[in-house]
Amino acid sequence: MKLFTTKQIAAIDKFTIENEPITDIDLMERASLQMTNWIVQQFSTEERFLFFAGPGNNGGDALAMARQLADLDYQCEVYLLDFGKALKGSPAINYKRLEEQGKVKLSKLRSEDDFPQVDVTDVLIDGLFGSGLSRPLEGLPAQLVQYINQLLNVVVAVDIPSGLMGESNVENNLENIIRADFTLTLQFPKISFLFPENEQFVGQWEVLPIGLHPDGISETPSPYSFADAEDVAARLPMRTKFDHKGTFGHALLIAGSYGKMGAAVLASKACLRAGAGLLTTHVPHMGFPVIQTAVPEAMASIDQHDSMFTDFPNLEPYAAIGVGPGLGLKRNSCRALCDLFDQAKVPMVIDADALNILAENKAWLEKIPEGSVLTPHPGEFRRLVGETTDSYDAIQKQMAFAKKYNCVVVLKGAHTSVAAPDGTLSWNSTGNSGMGTAGSGDVLTGIILGLLAQGMASFDAALLGVYLHGLAGDIAAKKRSEFSLMAGDIIETLGKAFLKVQEEL
Repeated sequence: MKLFTTKQIAAIDKFTIENEPITDIDLMERASLQMTNWIVQQFSTEERFLFFAGPGNNGGDALAMARQLADLDYQCEVYLLDFGKALKGSPAINYKRLEEQGKVKLSKLRSEDDFPQVDVTDVLIDGLFGSGLSRPLEGLPAQLVQYINQLLNVVVAVDIPSGLMGESNVENNLENIIRADFTLTLQFPKISFLFPENEQFVGQWEVLPIGLHPDGISETPSPYSFADAEDVAARLPMRTKFDHKGTFGHALLIAGSYGKMGAAVLASKACLRAGAGLLTTHVPHMGFPVIQTAVPEAMASIDQHDSMFTDFPNLEPYAAIGVGPGLGLKRNSCRALCDLFDQAKVPMVIDADALNILAENKAWLEKIPEGSVLTPHPGEFRRLVGETTDSYDAIQKQMAFAKKYNCVVVLKGAHTSVAAPDGTLSWNSTGNSGMGTAGSGDVLTGIILGLLAQGMASFDAALLGVYLHGLAGDIAAKKRSEFSLMAGDIIETLGKAFLKVQEEL
């Protein structure tokens, strides 16, 4: 699914009105009906609904919803922000329709004295300001937002919580943003919904289709997308019945050190579960019995050092190389990693301590083989690129880094983002909080390495790997719960994740 900035979405709205063709009021009615249907499925007629509407199209949506729900015997009241100017366009039409309907109590808010008394069981609908907002709220609107936020009621936001910007909010006044429990966003999620700092405002968001013109969507360029099952299914590597382990690639994984052999085991198992035909795991001498016992399907390459990474085998046989899980930061390991970058001619998956070593030796970034995949968590990412002002700034730096070093950057999080060298970025749609556990990142490294070894393009391998990783975590959480999820559970359910993606083909 392509994602767009709020200005682009407004342009697609305009394109739809001009080319469907459809009037603005009818498009508003279509959007409002989608949100009304959602409310009907979630709430009964026993609750009272208080609609807080602004003078723009977001308020117009709220006014239409109030009328539609009132026709379905819901108790509705409307509180319209009054700045002393008459409503115009579609909001004015919807306000007049409410007056003619005569089923909804209509009040205007001119000062704090006009704020309504609210029962704890009332459902509050935020239709104050939409995605066209260009500056932080202040004055009466800010006071109203603060009043709503101090209540304990369920709050449902129309399209976007009032006060929240669609992209960066670094200069916003966070006290003056609606804290919604649910956000009913129209056609596309806003980019800011995908950032962790905005969860407190957005709550649970639902994307409701409103039939925006497909040509307007396809003809509007955007570097952003949101990966869904249909998108990643098309990237699955194809197999024929005469393929064999040599066809599916030989991966080299360099992982583990004294006390951290679990990382090597998890990444190795994940690599094989992701379909690599052959895997050689290079481990310190003391790790040999561990890897041979825990992962008998993997071949072992033994480092000359007893407890750390200091050398590596001849790289010629390998289609892809993974390095970093449990590696440690010893000086000898740093030297060996530099030598590895000098000699590697195939894409690498670079994770964990390998990233931390790179952050301390940034001149080595130029040595990274073309098409490699870096998989930092936010802390590792900041060490690589420096501090960021907010998540929007982070993705800009992520895309710039991927382009500069001709690599794929996987920035891990609740909606992991994958940036490609061509300047595009896609967010992941799978995963859950249970995956925030030790070893989960090692599993992701193994999955991407296994896909790369099969000859997949780097961006495809990263995007599919991230999606499968999250989907396996979702499947495991249904069985184990998010609280009890462990990294090994993700590996166990990876096969079911592959099957689920294959169902989309």
